Amino acid sequence: MPNLHDVLSTNPYPGRGVLCARAHSGAVLGGYFLTGRSPASRDRALRLVGGDLLVGPLTETEHDPLRHYAAATTAGDWLVLGNGEQVSQVAQRLTTGAAPAEALGGLEYEPDPPIRTSRITALLHRDAGRTAVFGAARPSRGSRLTTNVMTLTVQALEPGEAVLLTTYFSDGEQVAVADPFVETSVEAKTGENLLEEIWSALDPRFRIAATVVDPIQGPASAIQRSA
Repeated sequence: MPNLHDVLSTNPYPGRGVLCARAHSGAVLGGYFLTGRSPASRDRALRLVGGDLLVGPLTETEHDPLRHYAAATTAGDWLVLGNGEQVSQVAQRLTTGAAPAEALGGLEYEPDPPIRTSRITALLHRDAGRTAVFGAARPSRGSRLTTNVMTLTVQALEPGEAVLLTTYFSDGEQVAVADPFVETSVEAKTGENLLEEIWSALDPRFRIAATVVDPIQGPASAIQRSA
């Protein structure tokens, strides 16, 4: 499998990303990162507020649901990570008894033409983090405007394995819809190692913030890097 650092460093502008990785220590960890090109996109930070990890503005501004949202929260047995307001929606569905695939269903990609950003979500089970369910509401690579909805269940990752979803594949100028998911390998033994592995691979021109979260402890365990 390709190395996570190589996957990210060859995609200078991946947009936003979620991943589940099993470190070489055996710990299963969730990751989230965001990159941006415009001043409005770059004017953001990750903050722990009321038990949720929020993406919000650095300067006072009106709430923008496409840029300001909960990136990590918990819902019963699940840690929920994602790149938009669907994180709270999925968490609410889980709380009221929906199964993971049901909770991830019926979503739409972002209303931001012409890019049409995918909504990507990762659910990591909090028992020992051994099961992860990914969801993506993605635009077609053709002219069709209806949404492709994907769910992927990943079980029992081996140490050193990870699964990654990003919104884009881009050289920083031209933006395309990313592959549905990438299976990759990591060198990390700890959460701090994994965070550095992610952060060092992101292009400094675009990186904004990244975090690694222990599913068992939830967002309060988040460790972060920011530009």
